[in-house]
Amino acid sequence: MDKNRRKFIKISGALALGTAVFPQIACTAKKSMVDTPVMDPNKLNKFGIQLWTLKDDFQKDPKAVLSKVASYGYKQIEGFEMDQGLFWGMTPKDYQSYVQDLGMKLVASHCNINEDFQLKADQAASIGMDYLICPWVGPQKSMDGWKTVTDKFNECGEICRKAGIKFAYHNHAYTFKAFTGMIPHDFIMENTDPDNVLHEMDIYWVVTGGADPIEYLKKYSGRFRLCHVKDRLKDAPDDERTASCNLGTGKIDFATILKAARENGMEYFFMEQERYDTDSPLESARIGADYLKNLVLT
Repeated sequence: MDKNRRKFIKISGALALGTAVFPQIACTAKKSMVDTPVMDPNKLNKFGIQLWTLKDDFQKDPKAVLSKVASYGYKQIEGFEMDQGLFWGMTPKDYQSYVQDLGMKLVASHCNINEDFQLKADQAASIGMDYLICPWVGPQKSMDGWKTVTDKFNECGEICRKAGIKFAYHNHAYTFKAFTGMIPHDFIMENTDPDNVLHEMDIYWVVTGGADPIEYLKKYSGRFRLCHVKDRLKDAPDDERTASCNLGTGKIDFATILKAARENGMEYFFMEQERYDTDSPLESARIGADYLKNLVLT
């Protein structure tokens, strides 16, 4: 066999192998492109709900409410604690399994940090939760009171770190009101361990407290990891506390604020509402999900 023919046979064999392999590669690539969701950098893509929004219905039938919010498009859950505990009569594993079966993740829960906090941290860690959150400490009457708060937060942060989860504080308006020449929220930030004590920004309460959410997101970049996306009535007086409304109908510029939030380390975005413009909190939750699905960050 001459040299040219041997060369032709080698090339032909390679081409034949290529026609067998390349279509398979092409099909695999095409399937991969179809199966992988497109992530839009100008949208949230994933968002959750703080179940306090649905507290009355939730206390009656937790599983039915969870099924409903999953159908609205929520992918992440933030719980709360009442007499039924963090897991609402279920074991931690059963609660998380039910949420997962619905295509969601139990990310965090508000809890009473003054009772059995070590046990709560261990239980949360055992099912892969990310955070336990202090939802309220109330206005303090002295600097010693605020120092006690920061000491407690540092203690809780250390407990969570050792358990393998994170601790965060959820603000209200009172921490942004001047007190004896200082702003309590700044005092908390500056007197807690930044590695152990993170923060959940309730945007509604920052605005209600007269502060600028974007200013705080930038000033303490990386410290606010979760947030409550809760709107405020356009015509509400500045001192009106109970003025939340359906997402997208109020005065808060979420497109701008949430973009700044994501640029400064925000990981989780939870819809929350405490006053309702519909006959049903569940309907407000559905409206909130539709708003967040279509929100374009600018």
